[in-house]
Amino acid sequence: MLIFEQDDDLAHSNTFNSAVSLDDHNLTLPPIIEDWTKDQVKDWLVIKLRVSKELAQKLYDQELTGACLTSYEKEDLLELGVPPAPAIQILRQIKKFKKQSETFVPATPVPERELNLRDNAEMSQKLDESAENETVSSDSGIQSLSSSVQMLQMTTPQRQRPVCQIRPFDKSNSSIFYMENDILPPMAGPSNLIDPVHEYHLVPNVNQASEKEILYEFTREVFSFAASCMNSRTNGTIHFGVKGQQQEQQQCHVVGQRISSLNKYNEAFESSLGDFFEEEYVKVARLCIRPPNFIPVLHENGTASDKWVIEVDVVPAISQTQDYLFYTELGITSSEEKHQCKTLCLFVREGPQSVNILADTNPRVGQKKLKDLTEKVKNLVSARKAAEENKERCFPQSHQGQRLKQLMTRGRHVLESSLQVIVVTDKCHPGQLEHMDFLNEISLFSVLEFDPESDLNGTCHFYRKDHIANLHYPQMYTTQESLPTLLGKLNLFKQTSWIFCNGRLNEESEEHMPLKPSEWLKRRSFDISKMIGFLCSPDVISKDRLLVIFVLHSAVTHLSHPILETFCAIYRTLEGADNMLCICRDSGVFSHWKKLIELRCEEDISNKCIYELSLNEISSTVKQLKEPQTQSSQRYLPSTGSSSVLLTKKAEELFTDFDILSENECEKTEIEKSDSFDGFNKKIEEAFYRGGQVRWWNFHFSEQRGSLPFIKRDKYNELYDLITPVEGYTFSCVMINLFHPPGCGGTTLAMHVLWNLRKKFRCAVVKNNRATNNDIAAQVINLLTYGKQDQPGYTPVILLVDNWEDVEDLKQCILHVAGERRQQNALMVIILNCERTQFPDESSRNSNLPNIFITNKLSTKEQGLFSEKLQQLKTYHEKPETFYAFMIMTKNFSETYITNIVSNSLKDLDATGRQGRLLSFLALLNTFVNGSYMSLSLCEELLGMKNAFWKRETLENVMNPYSTLLITFSVEEHGSYQAVRFLHPMIANNCLQILEQKHKLSLAEIVIDILHCDKLYKSCMGKDFLVQNIQSMLISRHRKEQGDDKDTQFSPLIEKIHGDEGSEKVKELFEKAIGRFDRSATLPQALARYFCLREKDFQAALKWALDARGKNSNSYIADTVGQVYKSQLKKKIEDSEPLTAEALNECLILGSKAVKAFQESQELAKKDETIDPFDLHNRKRPKSYNTSGYVGETEVMMILLDLIRELPLSQSRDRYQTDKLLQILKGHHTIKDFHFDHSNAATAQFVDILSHHERFLISLKPRLKEIFCFFENYFTYLRPRSEERVIADERHKNKLSEHFRKYLKIFSSSEQEKASEKARNPNLSLHQEIQDQRFYLETKRADSFAGLLQCLSDKSGAEMEHIIKKWKFIFEKSPKRSVSDTVNFILANIVMHSIKPSSKELTKYEELGDLLNEELQKEGTHSNSTEMYYLSMLLMWPTKDRKLESFSTYKDIATYFRSAKKSFHRRFSHMFPARTALAHFFLGKSTGLKRIVSKVKLDQSNQPRTPHQLWQSGAAWNEPQVEKELLRVKGISENGEVYVNYEGNLKIPVRPAYLGDIRSGCSREQISFYIGFTMEGPVAYNIKYLTAQ
Repeated sequence: MLIFEQDDDLAHSNTFNSAVSLDDHNLTLPPIIEDWTKDQVKDWLVIKLRVSKELAQKLYDQELTGACLTSYEKEDLLELGVPPAPAIQILRQIKKFKKQSETFVPATPVPERELNLRDNAEMSQKLDESAENETVSSDSGIQSLSSSVQMLQMTTPQRQRPVCQIRPFDKSNSSIFYMENDILPPMAGPSNLIDPVHEYHLVPNVNQASEKEILYEFTREVFSFAASCMNSRTNGTIHFGVKGQQQEQQQCHVVGQRISSLNKYNEAFESSLGDFFEEEYVKVARLCIRPPNFIPVLHENGTASDKWVIEVDVVPAISQTQDYLFYTELGITSSEEKHQCKTLCLFVREGPQSVNILADTNPRVGQKKLKDLTEKVKNLVSARKAAEENKERCFPQSHQGQRLKQLMTRGRHVLESSLQVIVVTDKCHPGQLEHMDFLNEISLFSVLEFDPESDLNGTCHFYRKDHIANLHYPQMYTTQESLPTLLGKLNLFKQTSWIFCNGRLNEESEEHMPLKPSEWLKRRSFDISKMIGFLCSPDVISKDRLLVIFVLHSAVTHLSHPILETFCAIYRTLEGADNMLCICRDSGVFSHWKKLIELRCEEDISNKCIYELSLNEISSTVKQLKEPQTQSSQRYLPSTGSSSVLLTKKAEELFTDFDILSENECEKTEIEKSDSFDGFNKKIEEAFYRGGQVRWWNFHFSEQRGSLPFIKRDKYNELYDLITPVEGYTFSCVMINLFHPPGCGGTTLAMHVLWNLRKKFRCAVVKNNRATNNDIAAQVINLLTYGKQDQPGYTPVILLVDNWEDVEDLKQCILHVAGERRQQNALMVIILNCERTQFPDESSRNSNLPNIFITNKLSTKEQGLFSEKLQQLKTYHEKPETFYAFMIMTKNFSETYITNIVSNSLKDLDATGRQGRLLSFLALLNTFVNGSYMSLSLCEELLGMKNAFWKRETLENVMNPYSTLLITFSVEEHGSYQAVRFLHPMIANNCLQILEQKHKLSLAEIVIDILHCDKLYKSCMGKDFLVQNIQSMLISRHRKEQGDDKDTQFSPLIEKIHGDEGSEKVKELFEKAIGRFDRSATLPQALARYFCLREKDFQAALKWALDARGKNSNSYIADTVGQVYKSQLKKKIEDSEPLTAEALNECLILGSKAVKAFQESQELAKKDETIDPFDLHNRKRPKSYNTSGYVGETEVMMILLDLIRELPLSQSRDRYQTDKLLQILKGHHTIKDFHFDHSNAATAQFVDILSHHERFLISLKPRLKEIFCFFENYFTYLRPRSEERVIADERHKNKLSEHFRKYLKIFSSSEQEKASEKARNPNLSLHQEIQDQRFYLETKRADSFAGLLQCLSDKSGAEMEHIIKKWKFIFEKSPKRSVSDTVNFILANIVMHSIKPSSKELTKYEELGDLLNEELQKEGTHSNSTEMYYLSMLLMWPTKDRKLESFSTYKDIATYFRSAKKSFHRRFSHMFPARTALAHFFLGKSTGLKRIVSKVKLDQSNQPRTPHQLWQSGAAWNEPQVEKELLRVKGISENGEVYVNYEGNLKIPVRPAYLGDIRSGCSREQISFYIGFTMEGPVAYNIKYLTAQ
């Protein structure tokens, strides 16, 4: 390290001290500024430069490291907010410091002997010897230098740039590039005759000379140089396009030559050789002088230029040159006389130049030089011969092939497919691209690409010919998105990520253009460092499954080179080079790389480097290491007409979420021909029968000769027949459910059916349960249409999804994506959903979809098949009795059997040890969270196993003998890694019981241990999923409607701990969980509910509910706040017997707060996310609109009304007093009008309290009415998108009906009240009568538009006649009719006609039309009365025989339909994710009111069949009654939309009911369909293309 004195000069001593010290501070800094961390920069600014701490902190926050600091200019510092004076100070100090330290640059690009500088060679030796004194900075891991810095300063001239790696001598096909301004070795005289001498030239460009002159200049210089090398018997290279040394201190640097044609240079070289040499030596010269090599020159940002360096090697082998002297003839052409003069020359090497010894004008001097040369040549011949012989003996035997195998396989025999590889590489020479094909054979996770043109003509372009690779930038990995989101968004683990670390040449954005190294450090190094932190994080890839390969095609010569910076970032992140492999093009590249890493990291990288093998040898070796393929190299899919199509590897990579079952699955694979096939067979069978997921190989093995068939479950044929034949389906996408308890073989049964249908259907299994429905749909349709062009017909797809809880939405997404590639009425997709449930038989009965179910009880036949299979397993496997998942089924799920195996396995368990701890964690998770697991790497860490790259320990060995209860399997939902779980849920549950009973380990203790275990929450594979599982275990309740055994108030774990260990333990658990997951809102919400429901501690409940609301304000948490107030209100009333005025005041305050919280919940429900991200039980449940705020508000209001009705305002509590109070609540009177005995102090106090809360009290009735209307609209206008919400709807309807009946009872007017009202104001008698009629309608739920629609299904003809009479009275007698009254009156007639068409109370169709038209004219097209516009569809829908243009009534009809949609969206759009508009009427064939056909009427005609199943399957449209009643309308599909055209240029848009019914492609087609009327607008059902009919 360096010592800084206060004068900021380096200490004047022969060596640098190993520590940096100040007078008052101990500040240690590396001598190379680029190595300074941001902390060291901050210390340097504060301590050395005396910069203010505030400014230093500001720069620290900007991530200012030493590497950035060296790249900054004054303007950059000013932009960062540094004042001008400190900015100048900082820059000057950097400049001063760099003069002292930056000279230490590895300037040894080629062997030192090439430089012919003995001083430099000696210096290099001293430098190597001093390497022992180098030290490492403890906080960055990057090396600092010792006294060798000063030594180099004293002995070597300073160099701005190090010498670059040059083309290996006498290698014509070398894959090398030069970069503009690269430094080449200095020109020097011959050394050992083998190391080449170098000479540099710039030939004239086309603006300075003709092409002929340029070529002559080229050949003259080449052959002059060649002759000098041949006469001096030394190897040499002449370079064109390189600027030579003008002065001693200058360097030779690459400029490049623009060349119009490479062939012309080659032709000039070949044709001119005979002209320059004597005829007898031409052949020798041709053998010694190599043809020109053309080396591309890159710009400094790494992109290609149009310049070249031309190099010609000279190899004067002694076998050719012997003792000859080689004369040349140089010609000078006269352009005027058109003839050529030739001069005889004899060139030799003198120092760094070629000298013609015959050029001396003194003949005597020339003769002497010739004589001396003749004598010298004799010595040179001997020296050359000895040098050549010595060179032949200098080829050591290489063992790098073996090293490559060890590094790639980590000492194993094969390259495992589970190993994730990150490749870091630069520009590859086009001639070497074919040898980069080894990338195809490895699990290539990502490539960090430093060639900006790679996607155009480099490695990326080559790779993408056969594979999918996504082009990314580092910034895409540095966002704030969650890990699962980023993994899914970038398709990591599914497709290779090709990350351009220095931009792309063909990128339009300035942000992603290639940069020079100095700019790269300033602008991109930070993003690269953060990206590497993400890619190499244990959260993403476990360290023992990661290999980083550096492929260096060119030498890295700068300490600030981007690839070296990348290496250092990876080195820091992985804490060393154990996971690295460096492939260097040759020993020269390796030499640079090794020295730079020694300087930066003090790490000898030699044993991690391959540099003696060609890229071809490396590629071939890697390809031989790969595991035998378990899939056929050519996979086929079934297609139409019994044909097949080839599924290419690249095409299959596009199906990122599918495991596709090919026709020839498991056939003609590499593994079958391998010696390891028998072991593979046993391993696959053992994994499945122990409890792993079934694989296609299991079915394949069972079909081989000598094997028993795969066990065919009793329900196999039923499921098979349900899927086939396809002709029975009328819908293009159908859903089938298979209900099964966990662990009883439901998914295996489904896959067994798929296996046997693989040649009739295109079969796929969704392997990523986190995939979105849109992604799945797109891949399904791509699979359906794969290999098809314009030919008709498709082979249907069977899509197997496991526990997919939003199947209806998945179906809609598939139909939406389907487009024009489908045939009308042809089956496209069958979705087979394996649904886990504790009550499969009950779920099957309640489902409206085609389904089958299996239970955890085997039939006698099945038990026989399992026993027979067990006998076969005993033949091939040593201990099939330990295949516990199979044995559990063989024993027919016997609890006794499970208890015995678990007890025997755990009899010697130390529950407090590492093994016992891991088992307790897994048992708890697997028991209380379906599908839970822990990553293998985490389990190994918990057991204290070293997670080293070369590990030999296995989990199975360390966990023995308990490992027989566990299984390791692959996970692809949250990355790609190995995970661990119990073999079977019943084993996990039993293990937990034994831990409780035998080892006295309570559930609470295990949970607390999990919460205290920091290792679970540090970076590891699958951490996010594990954290979600832990939280779900604490908060996810059971619900019957979702297939659980019962409804619970809390999670089953909390319920059990509450029952077994008491409430204090539950509270302790929740508080510790909240401390661990401090950002979670659902945990304090759950604790609030616990305090409220179980402890009745409302203050504590409110505290935690408000804490939850502060963390995440959504409708569910706001509802919890309301529920706390409601529960406190009920408890207060219960405890206040008899009720006092003070208690009444508290109750009203609590009620008011509860109402406010519930109203907040209602507002939040319009915009919040309905599913908590940690509630895994509901994570994929379809969205639902949260109405609990409305229900809660209703309940609170009803409680308050009951309370007020029972107030002791008089001793008699007579009806008069009650009526008077109700009049106040209705808003007809005020509290001041209330008469009471003022001498009664208690009553006076009550009245005073009521007066104080009067505004709140009189709001109760209208607010209740508003809520009831809301629910009427909610249930009537909209239907849920999912089946389970239908059940929930019915439950809510029943609860609300009870409240409504109570509401009616409370506010019904007594006869006394009516008489009193009439006596007080006789003129109100009509008004009173109208109110009576309205109240009657309200009691019948027929006072609103939605209520009248409900009358279609629940009112008889007689009841409806009473209702229409009431509406007629209101309509005719009301002094001022409202729009809603008119609209309701019209609808009452339509409903009446539907129920009883013969009723005499009906108003004529024409009159209803006129009434409606009158209202439409008054309201216009911007009203919120969706109901009015809805009626316009029913009454004004045009018919073919009506000449529309003559009726002004109908001129705006299309506008009214659009207005219906707009007003509907304004009122209900926030509910769309959960519900969709419902059609109550359809367009019939008749006229007038007869053509308005209600859905209820159609349903009644379908008895005794279930109407819902008919509509769901689409079969309803083929029912005779439907075809008889409904009108099939002709229309057109245009630009993806559906329209009905009528006369008079009337074009009415109609929304397709099912998105997949309409073809994409914007084709204009003639279609026909039925029309249904929803509040949103007209809807097209059962669309048929007329060309297909």
